[in-house]
Order: sequence, then structure tokens, then C-alpha cells
Amino acid sequence: MPLPALLLTVSAAVVHALWNLLLAGARDPEAATAVALVVSVLVFAPVVPFVWGLERQVWPYLAVTSCLQLLYFALLITGYRKAEMSVVYPVARGVAPPLVLLAGIVILGYGTSAAQVAGVVLIGVGVLAIRGVRGNAGGVAFGLGVAAVIASYTLVDKRGLDYATPIAYLEISIIVPAIVYATWVARLRGGTVALRSELNRSSLVAGIATFGAYALVLAALERASAASVAAVRETSVVIATLLAAVVLKERVTPARLTGAILVACGVAVLGAGG
Repeated sequence: MPLPALLLTVSAAVVHALWNLLLAGARDPEAATAVALVVSVLVFAPVVPFVWGLERQVWPYLAVTSCLQLLYFALLITGYRKAEMSVVYPVARGVAPPLVLLAGIVILGYGTSAAQVAGVVLIGVGVLAIRGVRGNAGGVAFGLGVAAVIASYTLVDKRGLDYATPIAYLEISIIVPAIVYATWVARLRGGTVALRSELNRSSLVAGIATFGAYALVLAALERASAASVAAVRETSVVIATLLAAVVLKERVTPARLTGAILVACGVAVLGAGG
């Protein structure tokens, strides 16, 4: 992988782990997420006219992925409220690729390889290590739920992007989730006070980072193969786990850290074997 592509991909991994950290560590994660989503839409809206490219066929895919994006954030943030980020994040990020692979085999009739099987095994062992002998079942459950949603919108977006430019597609797909999620949080909290209280630097950075991480990946893909970018990008699993230990003071045991490393390696092997 060329050095510029490597730096862009590692930056994407760091930025992705960062926005998850900021939202997981917020005083009110739901309100912070609502603010971040609205910020991501507003900040990048001026860019969209310059990269606009939506064909008529894209709208059904945008409708479905918007619903999935809303479910993704709802599950993810609820998971962060009820469990530790160092459990939810690695499981969510690690299990999604095998689910996409499984869907490809079962629904689309794709074949598989020994490397892909090895990758799935590594991910499975990693998840078991993250769960541990005791506890963490709730965090793993939320992580699996998020992984299923990620796999679903990945399959939808793979087809939808045939009819749209990536940045425009992402911008349009997040508008409805941002509005609905913010409205739901306002009603849940009895008004907009909670949203205004989370209108701070962390939420603003998180909003920019949610979109910025994807933009960095796109830039990396212009300079390197998809397999190499996907592999390096999964360092976010380890980065997020370490950040959760240092910043959020979560008790990341050696077994959990080892599990996160195994998950990241498994996804990398899975991508390389595709």
C-alpha cells in the first residue's frame, strides 16, 4: 500500500474510533448523537452540489438505507449506554463482514475461500475472548445487533452506489435519520433543552468525524486497492478498545484486548481472501 493511502486509511480508523468514543462518553449519549447527526448534515451540505450525481433508480436504495442508518444509531448508542464501548464496538465492527459474506454465499451464490474461513474463525474466537467467561453478554448482544444492521446497509449501499456519487449518497441517506432521531430525543427528553445542552465541542467534532471518516476512506480507495484499505481500516477496532480503556476508564482486560486484536486480524484476513 502506498504511504499516502496508508496514512489516509489509518486516519480514517482513528477518526471513526474517535466519534464513537465522543458519543459513548457523552453525558447524554442520545442527545449528543442527535446533535452530531444534524451537524454532519449541515456541515457537508455545501459540498454536495459540487459532487451531485443521483439517478432515478437510487431512491429506493436511499429509502431503505436511511431506515437502516436510523436503526444503526439507535442500537449503537443504546448499546453504549447499557454496556461498554470496548465490548460493543469490536463485536459490531468485526461481525458485520462475516454476515455480508454469509449473505453473499446464501443469497447470491458466491463461493468462499480458505482464507475467508480462517478470517471468520479468528473473528469468532475474538468475540468469545471479548465476551469472557462472565458477563458482557448484553454488550455482545448489542454488538451483534449493530453488526446485522451494518451488514444490511452494506449490501443495500453496494447496489445503491451504482446510481449515485458516494458523498451525495451518504449526505442524502443521513438527512432523514438525523431529523427523526433528533425529534425522538427531543420528545423523549421533554423538549430541546437536552439537545442544547449537548451542543458542545465534542458533539460538533463527532458530527464532522462521522462524515469525515468516510471521506478519508474514499480518498484512500483512490490510491490503493479495496482489500488493503479494508484491512488497515480495521485497526479502528484496536484503537477504539485502547481509547475506551484510557479515556473512558473501562476495564479492558488482556483477554478483551487480545479479542479485539483477533477480530481486527480476522477482518483483515477476510478482506484479503475475498
